[in-house]
Amino acid sequence: MKRPHAISGLGRAGATDMLLVGDVGATKTDVALVASTDDLRAPRPHKRFRSADFSSLVDLAREFMSEVDVPVTHACFDVAGPVIDGRAQLTNLPWNVRAQNLREQLNLDDAWVINDLEAIAQAIPVLQPADLRTLNAGKPQKRGAIAVIAPGTGLGEAFLVWDGAAYRPCPSEGGHADFAPPAPEYVDLLRYLQARFEHVSCEMVCSGLGIPNLYDFFRDSGRAPEAADAAAELAVDDRTPGIVERALRAELRDPLCAATIEAFATILGAEAGNLALKVIATGGVYIGGGIAPRIISLLEAGHLMVAFRRKGRFSEMLSRVPVHVIMVADAALIGAATYGFAQMARDAALAKP
Repeated sequence: MKRPHAISGLGRAGATDMLLVGDVGATKTDVALVASTDDLRAPRPHKRFRSADFSSLVDLAREFMSEVDVPVTHACFDVAGPVIDGRAQLTNLPWNVRAQNLREQLNLDDAWVINDLEAIAQAIPVLQPADLRTLNAGKPQKRGAIAVIAPGTGLGEAFLVWDGAAYRPCPSEGGHADFAPPAPEYVDLLRYLQARFEHVSCEMVCSGLGIPNLYDFFRDSGRAPEAADAAAELAVDDRTPGIVERALRAELRDPLCAATIEAFATILGAEAGNLALKVIATGGVYIGGGIAPRIISLLEAGHLMVAFRRKGRFSEMLSRVPVHVIMVADAALIGAATYGFAQMARDAALAKP
């Protein structure tokens, strides 16, 4: 696989600089300390927190900083939601995040807040072949646009474009666009969800939040029977991990859960193809998030790529688009660190006489 060009501005920070990076999600928040760009592959110290245990990102960051007791000069956090002028109201978490507050309340030289998919996009140029599983080798075009789609708790989308010198990541909120059935059998799914919700977005059928909706549809429509032990086992706040586990069992595979995850793979492939068309992603499509690596065996079985290519007159074009699954768990942290060090290097260059 050919690696895309690196993002410009990435350099080594001063020897005494320490960057705090965080990947803020609705369910969990991963934080780490990184001393230089040489540490991007293995940031240490590193800890995962349950987001709901804290009232704000500042409180979570303070907790981590008190535990590691290492002087921190800068911070870069990626968050699940739109970021405008350094501010973000998280989509699936009641936090209001502001870069200025982080800078002031954590006593930092500077702090940045970026969208979580922008962070994953930042990481694309520095990922290694071993970090990826390729679903379609395709024929990547040099300096072609790159699409990024990541189903986690929600559904994130972003893309990278060549600006004449380097790839520039661009966030989006495409996961909240209207869901369009990718095949006739999914029209009933749309109608089923429209009867329950005011707005049916892609996220509602292609994310950790959406998988239970698919399960309920297949169960309630009679398309797949619910196993006798399923109702009790899945009587938890977050049914998604259990549904995925039951779908992937080597023995006693649950037909309803299997149908749910196969539908998820089809919808993910269709939406990835939609995004590839919208940005003309001749440089490739990268699938991130926590769900895709977990179900990689099913994605490699072909459901995703069939739906990805099913675009009528543009099927042939999409067959040439490379499609990769990001297998490394900390891609967003790598991207946040990449962005943070790039900003630190630019600030240092501007400060020189």
